[in-house]
Amino acid sequence: MKKLFIALLIGIGAYGYLQNNPDAIPTFTDALANESVENNDVIADAYQNQSSDIQVSGSGRVKRILSDDTKGRRHQRFIVRLSSGQTLLIAHNIDLAPKIRSLQKGDVVEFFGEYAWNSKGGVIHWTHHDPAGRHIGGWLKHNGRTYQ
Repeated sequence: MKKLFIALLIGIGAYGYLQNNPDAIPTFTDALANESVENNDVIADAYQNQSSDIQVSGSGRVKRILSDDTKGRRHQRFIVRLSSGQTLLIAHNIDLAPKIRSLQKGDVVEFFGEYAWNSKGGVIHWTHHDPAGRHIGGWLKHNGRTYQ
């Protein structure tokens, strides 16, 4: 009985710790993000082959901030330039994830989301969690904060 009580206390303590420190253990999304090649070649290849629905990670410098798309589901939109020179539109769903309010031209933004081809370089979307749990969650990182 004493061992069961100790195990229960350890379990409650661990649960409380993880509730207050959700980044303490890697998640499935983190594992996939780490396996995803942060490589301009993957995105460049997807663009050249007009491919879509590819989970990618990377980073770019904000080239231009566009107005929010407010028709239907709202999206924060901005264009980043990768170190390769390729540009991407980031379409970040702000109905499901916080908007990056402090975003400025020239800032560096890291991303993990789904690439969709377009003639201007491509779009990164699904940069948020999926409340239905059917799609891998994505994120944006800006100035040390994660938006998902």
